[in-house]
Amino acid sequence: LRPASDSRQQEDPLGNGEGLALASDPGSALNFLAMVENLQGDSGRGYYLEMLIGTPPQALNILVDTGSSNFAVAGVPDPDVTSYFNAELSSTYKSQGIDVTVKYSQGSWTGVLGTDVITIPKGIYGTYTINIATILESENFFLPGVKWHGILGLAYNALAKPSSSVETFFDSLVRQAEIPNVFSLQMCGAGLPVSGSGTNGGSLVLGGIEPSLYKGDIWYTPIKEEWYYQVEILKLEVGGQNLELDCREYNADKAIVDSGTTLLRLPQKVFAAVVQAIARTSLVQEFSSGFWSGSQLACWDKTERPWSLFPKLSIYLRDENSSRSFRISILPQLYIQPILRIGENLQCYRFGISSSTNALVIGATVMEGFYVIFDRAQKRVGFAVSPCAEVDGSPVSEIEGPFPTADIASNCVSSITFHEPVLWIASYTLMSLCGLILLVLIILLLIPPRCQHRYTDNDVVNDESSLVRHRWK
Repeated sequence: LRPASDSRQQEDPLGNGEGLALASDPGSALNFLAMVENLQGDSGRGYYLEMLIGTPPQALNILVDTGSSNFAVAGVPDPDVTSYFNAELSSTYKSQGIDVTVKYSQGSWTGVLGTDVITIPKGIYGTYTINIATILESENFFLPGVKWHGILGLAYNALAKPSSSVETFFDSLVRQAEIPNVFSLQMCGAGLPVSGSGTNGGSLVLGGIEPSLYKGDIWYTPIKEEWYYQVEILKLEVGGQNLELDCREYNADKAIVDSGTTLLRLPQKVFAAVVQAIARTSLVQEFSSGFWSGSQLACWDKTERPWSLFPKLSIYLRDENSSRSFRISILPQLYIQPILRIGENLQCYRFGISSSTNALVIGATVMEGFYVIFDRAQKRVGFAVSPCAEVDGSPVSEIEGPFPTADIASNCVSSITFHEPVLWIASYTLMSLCGLILLVLIILLLIPPRCQHRYTDNDVVNDESSLVRHRWK
């Protein structure tokens, strides 16, 4: 395999001279063709992989999530899951006796860390020992109708709970199977009903890239920091028109690629600008605000294709060559999503974009248009057009470039990135400091008046400058 001349399609994603076979190698643990269409699911409830856990093996469906780092499965019966991992029935399970709690943007769970062996019927060949959390309690995590029984966190160990010392699933595979530190993901749900039959296809390729899963060139953008798959977004366009926002708005406080998030989530200021631009450029005269907020559906006659009424949405990412960018574009078939059929005549749709308070999240709404390469070895994320991103025989995603970045700031990402543990430490420090100040103030209030300093007219503290007043305002 030869090195590529630029940052587009690269046939040696590791760039280390050893090469990474793009075609399947039946003589090794890597047989990429065996991993094609090893996922099922949809953008509404996630894409999942069948996995065999323990001895004798117990078959479970595991949600593929690039936005977290723990591998966890239901460990007790739950009304919303059809199966669970019974650790007592596995002769190879070993409990570590460590409690772990993980919170997501929606839902949370608490369980116990342990280890056991896993195999993936349509994945990498072999059996491997993996850290696994058995979920004993959860809240809004397993939801009605989901067909998965656990979660496969594929992000970096910085996000692993209870600490980054917990080796992640993929790190364990790389170490034990000696595969390249790369995986790639295709989710095939474009134009299909959200939360439908759950039989949409998809592929998780562990250890490399399968050529049949993409068309054209692969475009790479650097990973800014190894916790989430954090990338740098330079600008957004709606219908070819730049939103004209400061590029730092798109990365507030981070921009990540997350298969476990169903929608394209945008910081509030960016979301408002996108909604305004879509409403202005669409051919729909009036739209209820409830449609944009996600509380209402929009319905058309089933013979109509409302997608022609809406504009294309483009996201510009910084290229590996920082003086260039490329754009990934999704047509409305990806963000105006069929979700419900009413009677025989009406098809209803939801808005596949929502607002976020803490991140721009490239979720399934966008990822269903692309084959996404998570090249951890080269610290970059690649995008290529996915052949399954078609509706009525026409592509619904595009990649174009390169474009110059002379008119964009050299760095659109804040130089200070607070990881969750740092935020906790800072919070506790501030709480302790505030408590200490409050204690001093209470003591001063309790000191007899004769011992207190007597203020002169020049040093009276009035209400407007009172610390106590402003603390409790």
